[in-house]
Amino acid sequence: MRVVIVEDQLLLREGLIRLFADAGHETVASAERAEGIEAVVAGHRPDLVVVDVRLPPSYTDEGALAAKRLKESNPGVGVLILSQHVETSHIGDLVGLGGFGYLLKDRVLDVGEFLAAAQRVAAGGSALDREIVSRLVSSARRDDPLAELTERERDVLALMAEGLTNAAIAKRLFLSDRTVETHVRHVLGKLDLPEGEDGHRRVLAVLAHLNATRDQR
Repeated sequence: MRVVIVEDQLLLREGLIRLFADAGHETVASAERAEGIEAVVAGHRPDLVVVDVRLPPSYTDEGALAAKRLKESNPGVGVLILSQHVETSHIGDLVGLGGFGYLLKDRVLDVGEFLAAAQRVAAGGSALDREIVSRLVSSARRDDPLAELTERERDVLALMAEGLTNAAIAKRLFLSDRTVETHVRHVLGKLDLPEGEDGHRRVLAVLAHLNATRDQR
């Protein structure tokens, strides 16, 4: 996997480079600012771009906006946003483009899960941090379908948002595969999504709660 890293903190940037190298991946370019990232991507043709949500000069949403531009101009490139805190701005538009992930920085400490998430995103899948999903789901309006989800169904939805399969969700929650299948069916039913087993329905489920939350702003 060929990776571009955009992170202003030197220690974290170097740590990510080493982490990917140890796993057999190549960091083809790194930078501390978002300016010119489109040219970098065009020149190096990476599979994945890892970008901090807050970058110089204003440290607000430069990274998020750069990620959006990259997905619009290079839809085949996976983009993984890292953030120090839970921030939901711009997420809804990005999730809809596919090949997108949004994780809190402390997830990097769990190297195995972080690398698995990065590879899912590079392959066109999704990986949304469970803390971000929990924040979005908990803020659902009373008249929103998300408000009808049970606590366990919200747990399952959060892991669906991370891009996990039913088997992986079962392992994470210490449930049987059949129990997870039932929860997934209930979640999709309450969100009024059609029956089927393709992964795109999971993305639709994520979009449903992201859009519901965004509509409140």
